[in-house]
Amino acid sequence: MYIATSQVSYWRFLLRYEWIYNRIGVAVLNRKRKYNSLSKVHSTIHTQRSTWLAYSHNLELPDLYIINRREHRMTPKIFITGGTGYVGGSVLHTIVTDHPEYEVTAFLRTVPPTFSTLYPNTRIVKGDYDSSDILTSEASNADIVIHNGDSDHEPSLNALIKGLLLPRSTPGYLLHLSGTGITSDWASTSFLGRSNPKIWSDIHDLDEVRAIPDEALHRNTEKILHETAAKQGDRINIAVICPPDIYGKGKGLGKTWSVFMPLFLREVKKMEGGRVFYYGEGTNARGWVHIDELMEIYLKVVEAAVAGGAGFGWNKEGYYFTGTQEHSQLTIANATAKVLASHNMIKNTTPLQLSSLDRLDTMIDYPGFSKLGRYLYASNSRTRADRAEKLWGYRASAPGLLEVLEEEVLDAVQRF
Repeated sequence: MYIATSQVSYWRFLLRYEWIYNRIGVAVLNRKRKYNSLSKVHSTIHTQRSTWLAYSHNLELPDLYIINRREHRMTPKIFITGGTGYVGGSVLHTIVTDHPEYEVTAFLRTVPPTFSTLYPNTRIVKGDYDSSDILTSEASNADIVIHNGDSDHEPSLNALIKGLLLPRSTPGYLLHLSGTGITSDWASTSFLGRSNPKIWSDIHDLDEVRAIPDEALHRNTEKILHETAAKQGDRINIAVICPPDIYGKGKGLGKTWSVFMPLFLREVKKMEGGRVFYYGEGTNARGWVHIDELMEIYLKVVEAAVAGGAGFGWNKEGYYFTGTQEHSQLTIANATAKVLASHNMIKNTTPLQLSSLDRLDTMIDYPGFSKLGRYLYASNSRTRADRAEKLWGYRASAPGLLEVLEEEVLDAVQRF
């Protein structure tokens, strides 16, 4: 790179005052010497290591001492909520261990005893999802916010968006955890207990996703996100991470298990003879993803944000399904029965067919959602991770659910 004569004085000014140029990783020590034979300032930048050489004709310049840097940019500031949850704890662990150079702040209601030992460089901010002022303040100081808490909690989401929209030099990024419950057909009886042919794409069906009825799960917060992206897309970059059911051991210090199997086994225990069950034909299908595969998506999207976001989906295109496989309720029931029988926990391995929706609706007492039973065991939520596959060839890389189902079942038995 050749620099015009008029620029030499500019460079000389920067170098003379022991200036440290952090963005490109150059440190200058104030020891002067002459270079008489060269007449240009030359720079060579390599991808992972920066080497800068400065020369001038008859100018006194400091020697240059090289500082190696992984990134040719300022250290990104990342604010993570839900850091002790199943997904949030895994995200925190993944980001901190894969990128120790990132400046990470964890928002925690309760701090695990070993948190600072495992994550000594992670800043802790205490609060809950109603601590709106804290959330807004932290979001305003972050380059990237990863919201893994209560997917349906509007005040916390609004507080984070408010912070990200405060004046800043460049738009911030928000990754929000949603879920494929938003595509579930639980509210209609048309396909309960049998296969629904509709498979949702995160590229081709986004207009339909944004038009889903308000009764859908997670719709309340996704509406906020879609409206913010539409109105403030020049000031914020949003990505909705939308996983199906998840399996595999979490990586964090808090909750390390998913919800489906413990809830299913609790209901199995209540059935006549402790039998597994299904509703209708049992061919209703749900997507699944291993926690490690989900972390791959989080990591890729965060890294894209750190690099400036180019080439990835944000706002209107900022929607990521993550499933790598799907299984029907009858398949899950049969496989679970075999595991339980092999450990002498049940005798009858034939799944019990249920024909009453009322029975499903009384299975799980969940405040604010009385139909959780039909959602979990009778509905369809079928999705394809088309965007991640298109961007980097995302596909199944971890053992499938049925391959590790025994481990999942035995772990879930301990939860009740």
